Amino acid sequence: MLKIYHNPRCSKSRQTLDLIKEAAQEVEVIEYLKNPPTAADLKDVLNKLGIPAEQLLRKGEPLYKDNHKGKSRSDDEWVQIMVENPVLIERPIVMTETKAILGRPPENVMSLLKPRT
Repeated sequence: MLKIYHNPRCSKSRQTLDLIKEAAQEVEVIEYLKNPPTAADLKDVLNKLGIPAEQLLRKGEPLYKDNHKGKSRSDDEWVQIMVENPVLIERPIVMTETKAILGRPPENVMSLLKPRT
């Protein structure tokens, strides 16, 4: 089963979810602004993405520009900032048990989808 950290107001997130549904894949939808991930959840996501925490930040957000731009922080510090401010988490994130991708562009999700039989 797939898991998607989803923001229904985001067109890329909606497009990614549509691709998953069109492929008839089971998916757990997590509206991460309503149900923010824990630090452990985010560390799991980062591990599966294979990126440092800073690369998961939405650097165009006013909150980032006003409070964090140009600042150096550890991965743990960035993770805590995202836990406290989930709007800063890049979206959508789609995960399997072992791998994750960012749905930017939405077609990235195709690498996680099972071929139709």
